[in-house]
Amino acid sequence: MPLSFADLDTYRQSARHFNGPHGRIAWWMRGQGRPLLLIHGFPTCSYDWSRIWPRLVGSGFNPIALDMLGFGLSDKPDMHRYDLMQQADLHTQLMHIAEVDECDVVAHDYGVSIAQELLAKQNRGRLGFRINSVSFLNGGLFPDQHRARFIQRLLNSPLGPVLSTMLTRKRFGASFAAVFGADTQPDEEELDAFWELLCEHNGHRIGHLLIRYIRDRKQHARRWADALQGAGDTRLQLINGSQDPVSGRHLADAFAERVQEAQIVRMDGAGHYPQWEAPDDVFEALRSFLTPAG
Repeated sequence: MPLSFADLDTYRQSARHFNGPHGRIAWWMRGQGRPLLLIHGFPTCSYDWSRIWPRLVGSGFNPIALDMLGFGLSDKPDMHRYDLMQQADLHTQLMHIAEVDECDVVAHDYGVSIAQELLAKQNRGRLGFRINSVSFLNGGLFPDQHRARFIQRLLNSPLGPVLSTMLTRKRFGASFAAVFGADTQPDEEELDAFWELLCEHNGHRIGHLLIRYIRDRKQHARRWADALQGAGDTRLQLINGSQDPVSGRHLADAFAERVQEAQIVRMDGAGHYPQWEAPDDVFEALRSFLTPAG
């Protein structure tokens, strides 16, 4: 059964698992067609893709996704030093397990850095599979364009551990909704689902550990910018929710200037989660990009 927002239990029951170096990882694969690796963001999980997943399956794609270590249904060790490089390695392991030799990639938020690292490895001939294209959704592709929210700055400060202990459903809902578009706000049922998955394995208490990805991005900024410039024949696309205060219109403008061969799709009515806020439009943008006319 395809993933469906209407039934969160389906998401749980359809999960497969493998053992990564630091814990048990939940993953999904559904379809018989062209492999499409979906990489989720922070602080959510692969449930983010549930609104476009059935459309992808029905259009000849084989979507593949995992919940990264510390997210969703995967293990969330509370003494671990989370690292974007480790998360990239999990996706390489997933491709081996799924027996996929080549794929297209769709990456969002935190996940755009994973995709950039996979591209960097491919550009150096060190990736164990072939990436044919990458579609980026809103995310911190360039550290100088990432406008962190106040709560993110606090999590990334010495107050982070204290803030993690104080996170509640109400505070999460207010902060999460603030990055959505004005007319595409999540309702209470949707927020409940995101909160439930965040709290799985006590994950709402490790935000200060996961947020170090901001430092990783600064550390590897040159490597990951070069990955975009040196992508060669790997086609690149940006699908951007313009109303996103973190990586919206300003990110799309910078991307257009710095990655001039890429396709850019601007969604003026959406915010940080276009795949959730405007799933039909995102699906059409992906389908058009991945299956061009002629």
